[in-house]
Amino acid sequence: MAVLIASSLRKEIAGDPLFDGVSFAVERRERLALSGQNGAGKTTLLRALIGETSLQGGEVALAKGARVALHDQRPPRDRGLSLRAYVLSGAADLVRIEQELRTLEQAMAGGVHDPATLRRYSEAQARLEHAGGWGWRDRATSALRGLGFGDADLDRGLETFSGGELTRASLARALAGDPDLLLLDEPTNHLDVESLEWLERELTTIDAAVVLVAHDRWFLESVTTAVLELEGGRSLFFSGPWHQWRLERAARAQAAAKSVQRVAGDIERLERFVQRFRYKKSKARQAQAKLTQIARLEQERRTAAGELENLTRRRRTLGFEFLEPARTGRIVLEVDGLRLSAGGKQLLDGATLVLERGEHVALVGPNGSGKTSLLETLLGQRRPDAGAIRFGHGVEPAYFSQHDVELDERGTVLECAMAMTGLARPQAQQLLGRFLFSGWSEHEKQVAVLSGGERRRLSLAVVVASGANLLVLDEPTNHLDLESREALEAALEAFPGAILLVSHDRALLDAVAERTVAIENGTLRSYDGGWADLVRAREEAVVPPALVARKPKEPKASKPAARKGPSELEQVERRITTLEQHVAVLEQKLAQDWTDMDLLAEYRTTRDELQKLLGRWEVLFESA
Repeated sequence: MAVLIASSLRKEIAGDPLFDGVSFAVERRERLALSGQNGAGKTTLLRALIGETSLQGGEVALAKGARVALHDQRPPRDRGLSLRAYVLSGAADLVRIEQELRTLEQAMAGGVHDPATLRRYSEAQARLEHAGGWGWRDRATSALRGLGFGDADLDRGLETFSGGELTRASLARALAGDPDLLLLDEPTNHLDVESLEWLERELTTIDAAVVLVAHDRWFLESVTTAVLELEGGRSLFFSGPWHQWRLERAARAQAAAKSVQRVAGDIERLERFVQRFRYKKSKARQAQAKLTQIARLEQERRTAAGELENLTRRRRTLGFEFLEPARTGRIVLEVDGLRLSAGGKQLLDGATLVLERGEHVALVGPNGSGKTSLLETLLGQRRPDAGAIRFGHGVEPAYFSQHDVELDERGTVLECAMAMTGLARPQAQQLLGRFLFSGWSEHEKQVAVLSGGERRRLSLAVVVASGANLLVLDEPTNHLDLESREALEAALEAFPGAILLVSHDRALLDAVAERTVAIENGTLRSYDGGWADLVRAREEAVVPPALVARKPKEPKASKPAARKGPSELEQVERRITTLEQHVAVLEQKLAQDWTDMDLLAEYRTTRDELQKLLGRWEVLFESA
């Protein structure tokens, strides 16, 4: 049963349509991702669903009694609350139900047992049990722990927390009320990887419908069950995980292109008929009919061409093109016996690190473990307590800070770009244009008044044009949309110099890093490969040695074992092969007609069976 049904939604900004005809439904336990470039209306749509902004057309229908919670990037209005009180304020409905239960219990203890009272008591009790029973407050505070807060933080006033911490508190508050519909706008901002993984587990088990906006591709792939794309004021809906939507989008573009070509060929053929027979009496009626058919086909061609344009429209993405850096010695950076502390807390002790020429290394660790402090220390912005830091021959580092402290704020965007890159005016203007600072008004804007996203783009432009052979990057994807993240990823993969990268974007880490250095127990530990390799290595480290060492026995060459029929593992493998082939066929059919509900239902059922069998296969394989 759908928790939310949106029908033909239309939103106007200053009389112009932002989006129109947006329709979709979300059922309980479904997680719908809103996709689209910045400015497409994703945040506006979320706020319209909760009634915070008006619509100029369409209807939003919620299931009877549905509870809705919204998390976005706006800070809490009331800063006079403690963290605990603020989070629990998102569960006023549960407090009211507790009070109702107590009142009803007192009435029943006094002898009131009429059907209406018993029904009210049963409904209230079921509602409270759904939220975790009388211990729902503990569940709410456990969300705070999952998002990186400690017990000592619970009674601190909101005014003592940073903006990023308040954003995480807002997310905990949205989860605390046990909503039926959860609306999330950039929930991954300000979360470290541990908190991201906690949130992924929470969202995949929550008994609610979820509509979310996010730019973290790993998160989207882990969580999403459907995608609604906003593009050019229109919407496209796809039921399936994130990666399958990307494939579906490409298939739709291909189908639309073929449709345009087919219709164009039909029109050309009909026009030849009309030109040949329109003045011949015996064919005049047929020629007129062909003209009517041509008019219909012209409309069909315009529709297909419009869909093709939406699917293939070139989006403005950042122009990441790094200059060829000067060659360094084999060792780019060497750290030995480093001890580092901040705010009275020891972060590292006896840490060592060697970075070689052309090596791409990711630095990971939970929030507060010292990643940014380490980067600042390596670059001489902070003094270590002990240890040695040495750069190799010819090393020219460039630092991209998550705090943007490196920008010269004394003048305009153009003046800043020229001063910090050494480029002449025409080349600096060209550079800025690649980073979406287009035209005189953008170039002459004062750096001091730039928004957070604009500062990030200008900082990236400066790094791109620096000619550095060591890039030290601290959260470079903050405030970047998906397409720009992918463009940055491709450029970093191709960068011939050395990279030391800190990011919570696991897709970026996995694509760029050849080696991952983790801050663990106050020191640095190195793992080969990117993020997925790190996760795999850590999982293997906690597997009992006996299980790791177990290998299937090989049959003796002299006397092969008699075959007694297929094992359960073999049977499961055969069924998986059959289902994978069937899923592929269904995906091809859906690419042609994604509105076929029966076909969609068959696809979901087959996909779910395949996922269960894959889980069974893993168990059988491990025990083989």
